[in-house]
Amino acid sequence: MAIRLADYSKNHARRVRIMWFALIIFTTAIFGCMLYIASNDVAASLLLSIPPFVLQVLTLILILPNALAPVDILSRAVTHVSGQASDLVPPNINGTRHEKTGLKDMLDVIYRLATNLRPEPNLSDQDKEQQKIMTSLLEELPIGVIALNSKQELVYANKAAPTIVDENGHESIQLMFDSGDNFEDWVRKASERSISESKSWTHIQNLLPGEKNRKVYDIFGQYNGNDASTIETILIALDRTDHYTQSEDDMDFISLAAHELRGPITVIHGYLDVLQDELQQALKPDQIALFERLKVSAARLTGYINNILNVARYDRRHLRLSLREDKLSDIYRMIEPDIALRASTQNRLLQVNIPGDLPTIAADRASLSEVLANLIDNALKYSHEGGLVQVTAAVDGDYVKCSVQDHGMGMPASVVSGLFTKFYRSHRTSQNFSGTGLGLYISKAITESHGGSIGVRSKEGEGSVFTFAVPIYSTVADKLLASNNSNVSIISNGGGWIKNHAMYKG
Repeated sequence: MAIRLADYSKNHARRVRIMWFALIIFTTAIFGCMLYIASNDVAASLLLSIPPFVLQVLTLILILPNALAPVDILSRAVTHVSGQASDLVPPNINGTRHEKTGLKDMLDVIYRLATNLRPEPNLSDQDKEQQKIMTSLLEELPIGVIALNSKQELVYANKAAPTIVDENGHESIQLMFDSGDNFEDWVRKASERSISESKSWTHIQNLLPGEKNRKVYDIFGQYNGNDASTIETILIALDRTDHYTQSEDDMDFISLAAHELRGPITVIHGYLDVLQDELQQALKPDQIALFERLKVSAARLTGYINNILNVARYDRRHLRLSLREDKLSDIYRMIEPDIALRASTQNRLLQVNIPGDLPTIAADRASLSEVLANLIDNALKYSHEGGLVQVTAAVDGDYVKCSVQDHGMGMPASVVSGLFTKFYRSHRTSQNFSGTGLGLYISKAITESHGGSIGVRSKEGEGSVFTFAVPIYSTVADKLLASNNSNVSIISNGGGWIKNHAMYKG
């Protein structure tokens, strides 16, 4: 008769106890005989035999549980993966001494082999036919289906799924998530805070624009941390290439128009400077103020055009930058005259404290100056008449963090959550303030393309604080030198966009 796996541990323990007791009796008898031979004093012999007997019992009590623990653990693990009915609890030896002894590795092998070699259940012919139909349906679905186990390894993908197979036969997910909202981070956070969670992503491409077989997807993810099966996470990929291609064509047209407009606006801005200089002595105060307003408007229009062009580049994952050692204070000085003019024209107080002795940063000067200009311009715009806008900078770990604070209207939480979304403008601000809704979106793109981050704190009626942080040059110098100053080496490890190469199956 076959022995139940669940009974193996206690049966083995009984055999070990018998052997231990036999050993105690044998050693005690031998010791007693030796004493008897040495002396005919029976009382003394019995007295001398007590210490070894007690020692053997203590050894049994202390050593036996530890000696039997691995057998119990392995027995419960094998019982768990066998599928036999049992009330045994699966072993969990994480964080115990068994991690060092190698027992945990043995358990991992058992679970891995069980996953790959689990015997098929004894199904009826009808059940087998239904299973075959379900598998066929999954394979023929026009929607991609991907299943991952608890280690986030790919265990199933149908034909429509966005995956790729390398030269070693490993199949992996082929999707390019934004670093600030990527799939791997979501799964990690979901496993920490809940047992079941869902999320969706839009406009996720598998390849860069221009590459063969490029597609764009809307993705839905479902995480189930308490799933007893081998599948913990499921991704659904809906091919929306045709839809997004149309919107990209529209953006291409807008970009072309913006590019054509930039030339005339630059000329207008230049002529305003020339006219103001030549007519400076003849202009009346109100005429000087008019020139200043025209120059501010021309500068703002130039900013809108630059934002549109940068959005087109970023959406297509082409925001490649050359990062060089620079000072944030020097970058601000590039835009200082224009920013000061905007502040005075709008009757705002501007206070800037960017110390010149801050560590140098890795920066693309033109792009990062655009971030500063966007954030300060927003603070000026949404401040009250005569309001104070403060710009400060300081070291924060491996980053230099810059903050732009206003004491204006502030924002409710419902508005803050969408601020960095493309074309996002709240109903209240869109009625009272001009803008494209692209400034914060492109500021986020530029900051992340520097390997940094951007954020906001705001309270309605009290104002807002926008902050962005970029790496100190010395912390990324080696990577930049190795890549000819390209930002790709930085954004591939936390900024920009990523591919989930780790999620594969053989």
